[in-house]
Amino acid sequence: MPGQQRKNIHIGDEVEIVEKHNQRSGELTHGFVQKILTKSTIHPHGIKVMLETGEVGRVKNLIPEE
Repeated sequence: MPGQQRKNIHIGDEVEIVEKHNQRSGELTHGFVQKILTKSTIHPHGIKVMLETGEVGRVKNLIPEE
């Protein structure tokens, strides 16, 4: 999954994340990356990011640019 590798995620990328309180339901939140919070190069549950709206979660999907 590309969301597990930090090198695949850049500021401004369109992504879908799962927030901590939605981990059980798996509900995804859509937005644009403002800040990358995970320092390691790989994380098995997804790289943690902050969206432009201030929501924080782990990247599940990268939305391809058109």
